[in-house]
Amino acid sequence: MAKKVTKTSVLKPPYNFSNTWETLLENEEFIKVFLSDILEDYIIKQRWYGGKASQLKYIELAEYFRIQQHDEVYYGLILEVNFTEAFYQHYFLPIAFVSDESFAKDDRILPISIQDQKGFIIDAINLEAFRKVVFERILTARPKDRTRVSYHKSELFTNISYESSRFMGMEQSNTSIVYNEKYVLKFFRRIYADRNPDYEMSRFLSDKKDFKNTPAYLGSIQIKDHENVNITIGLMQEMVENQGDAWEYMLTEFHKVFSNLEHKKIDITKLPRTEDFGRFQITDVPPEIIDWVGLNVFTKIQTLAKRTAEMHIALGSEFEDTSFTPAHFNGDYTVWLKNRLLYQFQNRLNTIENSLHKLEGLALELAHEFLDKKNEIRKRFVNFDWTKLKGERIRVHGDYHLGQVLVQDDDFYILDFEGEPESTIRDRKVKQPPLKDVAGLFRSFHYAIYATIFNNIELYKHEQQELFDAGEILYQYLKGVFLGTYILKIQDANLNIGYHQERIFLLKYAMLEKAVYELGYELNSRPRWAVIPLKGISNIINN
Repeated sequence: MAKKVTKTSVLKPPYNFSNTWETLLENEEFIKVFLSDILEDYIIKQRWYGGKASQLKYIELAEYFRIQQHDEVYYGLILEVNFTEAFYQHYFLPIAFVSDESFAKDDRILPISIQDQKGFIIDAINLEAFRKVVFERILTARPKDRTRVSYHKSELFTNISYESSRFMGMEQSNTSIVYNEKYVLKFFRRIYADRNPDYEMSRFLSDKKDFKNTPAYLGSIQIKDHENVNITIGLMQEMVENQGDAWEYMLTEFHKVFSNLEHKKIDITKLPRTEDFGRFQITDVPPEIIDWVGLNVFTKIQTLAKRTAEMHIALGSEFEDTSFTPAHFNGDYTVWLKNRLLYQFQNRLNTIENSLHKLEGLALELAHEFLDKKNEIRKRFVNFDWTKLKGERIRVHGDYHLGQVLVQDDDFYILDFEGEPESTIRDRKVKQPPLKDVAGLFRSFHYAIYATIFNNIELYKHEQQELFDAGEILYQYLKGVFLGTYILKIQDANLNIGYHQERIFLLKYAMLEKAVYELGYELNSRPRWAVIPLKGISNIINN
């Protein structure tokens, strides 16, 4: 039974309860104590807490449930965090009681006594015993688990026993546990009243479509809330051996590219340019560009294009499960898209008007251009005529960038299908043109180029504007090589992404959307980098 207890006056420490641990959540006095300022102070310090920009008002306990095996009992809590700005978020927090004074000193939530045994309530993920219970519950999951807390496993997750577990590292929004140095269980911290898209997409791609370039789906944990809605708590996948993500990889490669400008005494003004959104193979790239950039970057871009196309082909090849079957553009989608983007655009417009004092140089110049051309940008978003579009919409990654791709030798693995963080869970599941993912990756290429310049500006002899000019030339060739491989692969599989002009329209539209989205983050977090999305916006509206 769900308990919603608004914070009121609470007991004074020391907190002592006569209940057993197994019945503690039935004690309303404990709930009041637990939901006090103590929990608020704990939550706001956690990396996975996404409400740091808002003012926390109070916390309620929306749901609780047991995570247990035999006599070992832990509790999973769904916390409703309410904000003074009149909205709320839900978070998953598993808890355990420990009495060892030396344990989890930095992760204690509440000091209490249970039947005169002193100890602490802690985040249960700190306990190896809890991590083992969760692992074994997934491992022993029944084929059709219809209990409130249900565990599921794939056919791949058999003939295994628990050996070890550890935290994966410094994640921002979730908590992942590495088991046996072979498997990863991601606990979703910010949760939604629906199955998580990461679970749905991962299971569909690896379990149903046998897409090899994403971590294989191994199992999951779902709970049913008091309204009988499924909520995804955890996702188990194989651990992919890797050399890091594609963002760091490309930063390293692009640093070599910009260093070559000096080492090879390249005249940037004489570098051949190419058409925007052209399509070509590496053999079509001018020798001057190959000499400057090298073959390795372009061959990696080709491989990434191939894997992206294969992901979209898998996502567009379903004709039974209606949540994954391709769909045509229609009026409902258009209304949804325009409403969403106009709201976001107005939000960014307000932000930039209030942030001009943070900008200087090219960024300030581009910000004024953005404001001068705001009506043109708004018109770009409004001018979406679905009747002229012949391609299809499918489920897409939704937040596709270089940081969502792992590098394994000469190959790439795609992960993290949760979708755009600012979007609602329903919006993340809307079928979109596959080129929306491509646009996200192109914006990531643009970011990596400019990040390389900003991070190493003292090491380069060229002026910043010269480096920007070289970066824009590199960017055009990266896009062209990517599209040359991607579109060929897509067309060979008969996935309909529209005719040539339609593809260019969708790419520009989605890239403008992404750049406007990025602008808000940069203005609020690191204004010096606002020049990157502003330059992206300028490129699109002026071409």
